[in-house]
Order: sequence, then structure tokens, then C-alpha cells
Amino acid sequence: MFAGFRAFIATSILALSALIAVPAIAGTLQCAPFARQVSGIDLHGNANTWWGQAEGRYDRGHEPRVGAVLAFAASRSMPVGHVAMVSKVLGDREVLLTHANWSYRGGVERNVRAIDVSANNDWTDVRVWYGPIGDLGLRSNPAKGFIYADAPKAVDQAPVRIASAEPTGGAAMRAAF
Repeated sequence: MFAGFRAFIATSILALSALIAVPAIAGTLQCAPFARQVSGIDLHGNANTWWGQAEGRYDRGHEPRVGAVLAFAASRSMPVGHVAMVSKVLGDREVLLTHANWSYRGGVERNVRAIDVSANNDWTDVRVWYGPIGDLGLRSNPAKGFIYADAPKAVDQAPVRIASAEPTGGAAMRAAF
């Protein structure tokens, strides 16, 4: 009887430890995977790396367009940056964003207001709607610009050449195609 009780306790502890071992943050929706899903821009890693990763793969710029991703820079308040998809352009300096993990941990916000407050009207300093206060956030956030999903950079269209170590210049290789 005592051995059965010990086995029950051991099994219970093992089951509970499996639940405790999984960090609570593992299930929290982050901005980067959400932005990738809604925009179709296939970049990975922390949001502050998206701008650099996009170079040569996607067009980038400072004009808001529907479907583009606004890439926020890393800052003291956002050490890994942030990314958000433009869901509607309201004007040169105002858009609606759809994003995750901004106002609420793991929460999704659709069509929230963001305004460009940069001195050069280039979207490098942005204020974004913040749910807990029901208004634009009290501070501005540094941004890099927009990554455009619908306009990938053109790939060089030169004909593909196949290298061959064959002294005949690859005649057998060409014949295979």
C-alpha cells in the first residue's frame, strides 16, 4: 500500500514538473511572427533585425503603403525593436497599424492609429496608439522605415551558366538539359 502511494506521488510530481518546466512566455504571441503572417514578408528573428535583413530582398522606403511593415528600431524601451503592418494609409503622416504585443502582452491590435512625428516627415519617429491610456502613446518611438511586401527587388535576369571541370566545355552537361 505504501509503495502504491509513493508511485502515485512520484507520478504526480513528474506530471506537475512538466507543466512547470514550460515557461509562461512560450505561448505569448510576439510581433515578428505575427507581422510575418499578416504581411507575407518572410523575415525571421528579432524585429530590430528586419530592416537589415530586408536589404536586397525587399524594397524599403519611407512612404507608408498598405501591406508594408513599419520596422521600429531598438531603443531602451524596446530593446528588440518592433514590427507592425500598415492596414490603411490615412495621409502622408498618419496610418492604421495591425500588430501584436504592443499595448497588451501577446495581444493583437487591428487598425490602431500611428502618426509620423519626425522632423523630416520620413517616419523615423512615430507615436502609436496605446490601449491602456486610450490614446497615442506618451513617447515617440524610433523607426527605420517601411519594408514593402509587394515589391521585391528585381533579381538579375542574366542566363544561368553551369560550371564544369570537363575539358570539352561541358558538352555532356549541356546535353543533359
